[in-house]
Amino acid sequence: MTDRVVDLLIAGGGPAGLVTALHAARAGLDTEVWDPRAGVVDGAVDKACGEGLMPGALAALLRLGVDPPGHPFHGIRYVGGGRTADARFRAGPGRGIRRTTLHRALRDAAVAAGARIVQRPVTDLHQDDHGVTVPGVRARHLVAADGLHSPVRRALALDVPGSRHPRFGLRGHFRVPPWSSYVEVHWGRDVEAYVTPVAADLVGVALLGSTKGSFATKLRTLPSLGALLGDGEPEGGVRGAGPLRQGARRRVAGRVLLVGDAAGYVDALTGEGLALAFAQAEAAVRAVVDGDPRQYERDWAALTRRYRLLTAALVLGTRPRLVRRALVPASRMLAPLFSGTVNALARPVGGHG
Repeated sequence: MTDRVVDLLIAGGGPAGLVTALHAARAGLDTEVWDPRAGVVDGAVDKACGEGLMPGALAALLRLGVDPPGHPFHGIRYVGGGRTADARFRAGPGRGIRRTTLHRALRDAAVAAGARIVQRPVTDLHQDDHGVTVPGVRARHLVAADGLHSPVRRALALDVPGSRHPRFGLRGHFRVPPWSSYVEVHWGRDVEAYVTPVAADLVGVALLGSTKGSFATKLRTLPSLGALLGDGEPEGGVRGAGPLRQGARRRVAGRVLLVGDAAGYVDALTGEGLALAFAQAEAAVRAVVDGDPRQYERDWAALTRRYRLLTAALVLGTRPRLVRRALVPASRMLAPLFSGTVNALARPVGGHG
């Protein structure tokens, strides 16, 4: 039987894969997205994430004509030891958006542009100088946007050894009105909590750290946050992710390009994940259209350089407990530096104003 031929096959139907599909379909490429998860075609796919789009990521989404509902936030607030330090965004608000809401909006936009979405895994991948073959389909190029623990990256032997200090994330939702117009980062001895307003009566809480334990156990180490959330359990259960730090030997292997978390990930600490994924998706499609996949390797390095350097430094720098204890007072004392760092992370990736 002759394989069907498509211009671009995308492994992974999360935000990175769907934005890639949207760019590709609008560029006139015959585009198909494969993802094995339930809900990818006609429901919604959830995952553990902070759900806060920084202003740069929100601007990229709006440029695509995608405007999902959510709840605005106006900056980042560090909380610890009874003190707070605030950094307000200069370029307008970010937006807390439920991951399921974001998925539906991006899926609908990709389908409207002409992309096809199939509930199916990418397996038995083979490639040559002219294309990539998986069972039943021959693609001129393949984008792997299949997440933190990318099966395609692993199949191509592009994984690198993990960190000696792995960090993990847990996320739950609490049915309480947001008490702040900021994303709050509550710093504890071994864990930090990112509290994002996602609706008028709902906040998301993402707990990050290197220690093992349940969501409830970790939350008990942050009693002031627990008091704000009340006695309720997370609504809809808890989702987890990790180890967070993942690497790839390179982002391009023949006619396969890695996008989003599959291309390598440092940590969620700075909140740049979605902005980076959107910028990488655009760059990958541009390289495919230009017929030069290697161009994407150079673009990826340029797009992610700031994130990789700053995030790695922050993760390393906030590992000692004494530093974590002093972080909020130091951010208050060095308010211009704190504000400048937050706003540097909040601006668009890739030079869009």
